[in-house]
Amino acid sequence: MIDVNELRKGVTFELDDKLYKVLEYTHHKPGRGKATIRIKARDLRNGKIIDLSFISGDRVQDVRLDHHDVEYLYSDDEFYYFMDLETYEQPAILKEVLEEVAPYLLENMQVKLTFYESEPIDIDLPTTVDLEVTKADPAVRGDTATGLTKKVTVQTGIQVEVPAFIEVGNVIRVDTRNGTYVTRV
Repeated sequence: MIDVNELRKGVTFELDDKLYKVLEYTHHKPGRGKATIRIKARDLRNGKIIDLSFISGDRVQDVRLDHHDVEYLYSDDEFYYFMDLETYEQPAILKEVLEEVAPYLLENMQVKLTFYESEPIDIDLPTTVDLEVTKADPAVRGDTATGLTKKVTVQTGIQVEVPAFIEVGNVIRVDTRNGTYVTRV
């Protein structure tokens, strides 16, 4: 059991026989009385996001997680499929569970797959990923004094705010934690 004050973004816990991963965490301490901890969490079995509130001192069940190195293979209408690099098994995860990180997945990308009691529940992406720009508006010539930026579309379909000199065909490095441009590769 862990105290709810130890819950932070990315922590996985069990409550009422459901597995949750913390997406957001806020701690509110009123003038009198106990503190309130509010979290936004994703149910790792069905992908639904819920809001939970706890009173300081409450406890939740911590879970033991196993991690395996896997390679992303492909997706269909319901699942994302991976291949374990040691056993060559092909576990699958529901699309709803990975909807936040899915725009950064590329075929043959190596990631860490998280298991709970041999059930695949989540993935850990690398901190950055290299993506090719497929759509970009032309930059305005001579307007470089203000640090001009523009939105481009990358191969996975997401839009990223980049400097004006980025063009179609460039490969850019994107931070997977917040979706921001890091550098041109």
